[in-house]
Amino acid sequence: MSSEERKARESIVAIGRSLYQRGLSYGSAGNLSVRLGDRFLMTPTNVALGALEPKRLSLLDSSGKLITGDPPTKEALLHLAIYETRPNVKAVVHLHSTYAVALSCLSEVSPDDVLPALTPYYVMRVGRLVLVPYYPPGEPALAHAVRERAQISSALLLANHGPVVGGTSLEAAAHAAEELEESAKLFLLLRREKVRPLSQEEVENLRARYPQP
Repeated sequence: MSSEERKARESIVAIGRSLYQRGLSYGSAGNLSVRLGDRFLMTPTNVALGALEPKRLSLLDSSGKLITGDPPTKEALLHLAIYETRPNVKAVVHLHSTYAVALSCLSEVSPDDVLPALTPYYVMRVGRLVLVPYYPPGEPALAHAVRERAQISSALLLANHGPVVGGTSLEAAAHAAEELEESAKLFLLLRREKVRPLSQEEVENLRARYPQP
């Protein structure tokens, strides 16, 4: 096992535990992955993010076939679709965090830009959140829809399901997923208030300075 793979395994376990302990994942919901050259390291199916073990993580080849470890998350195709579409993405975080899931159930949101830019950190870490139409978890059709929508952004919101975010590292993807959750919370808290979102000029300036993978 290479030092890169060993470090990736340790990072998945540590970040998974942190997300679980802070209530951003519950039960066996949510999954994480890291790109290792032409292979992919993923969390196993039906395992809580707070109970991951480095040796039991799923190592997949370039086609998604299991090499070693436990069977991978049933959302493996979703992760692979993002990696295929966005070469700069090195890790993917998919959560069922409460406020982002609530946002995913709303009927009147812009599919190409779900959240308004309420804070600079949302723009800097998330960039643009796009909606993916509803398909049952694990369905090939969901992966196909993700592949299409990931051409717009590395931050996706699966309708009636939850967020999936790609990043240049697992830490970056996790931070973006956390920022998305807090932004969804702010949006829901302020829905009936008059707000001042960032202007288009302010947003474009931030996007130019902090491009997403």
